[in-house]
Amino acid sequence: MHSEGSRIARLPTYLSLVLLTAVGAVSALAGPAAAAPATASRPVVASAAVAWPTVKYGSHGSAVTYLQQRLVALHYDVGSVDGVLGYNTLHAVYAFQKVQGISVDGVVGPTTWSRLASPYRPKARYYHSSAAVEINLTKRVLYLTRAGAITRIVDASPGKASTPTPTGNFSIKRRIDGWRQSDLGLLWRPYYFYGGYAIHGSTSVPTYAASHGCVRVTMSAMNRLWSTLYIGERVHVFR
Repeated sequence: MHSEGSRIARLPTYLSLVLLTAVGAVSALAGPAAAAPATASRPVVASAAVAWPTVKYGSHGSAVTYLQQRLVALHYDVGSVDGVLGYNTLHAVYAFQKVQGISVDGVVGPTTWSRLASPYRPKARYYHSSAAVEINLTKRVLYLTRAGAITRIVDASPGKASTPTPTGNFSIKRRIDGWRQSDLGLLWRPYYFYGGYAIHGSTSVPTYAASHGCVRVTMSAMNRLWSTLYIGERVHVFR
């Protein structure tokens, strides 16, 4: 009879990870006897956990909880781990798909699950002993960094081609705690890093570059960033 390990070895990487987790969880709950090979009277638990199902906006359950936990472990800005693929988790999935260079559709199917099991892990481009911000215009994401390591990855929508976000090395000059009515629209809790250009919350954060030059994040993401960013913090914008 084949062992659980030999069965797992023949599965794709991300399926193996899920299967090992399921088998380990049952072993921990049931005690030493659960680690023994399956028999005809005790079916293999993994048959119900061969792969996580495809999940998307509005999905809920254990697969979404695992998705959220995995994204948090990879430093993506999920908000809370609540087992519901809502607005915050959707934008974390967008950010993950952007960084991985796969289709940015917010749907977590076989390709995204596979990348979650073996992801590309971006690295900070600049080193500062204190916290800093990096905005990757090509990936359309914002990185929080510290001591050369990325500590958080946030989905973003920078300037479109006709009104691009300026590239260069800047620092945060001022901030406004609330709505700011600008000539080009409303900005939620903006942190200005170059003239009128700011990192700010918005009610519209599409997956493509759409702003008038600022760096948009969701309003809830901006609320989480508010107490993290600070006046004088370095901001690097690059392609």
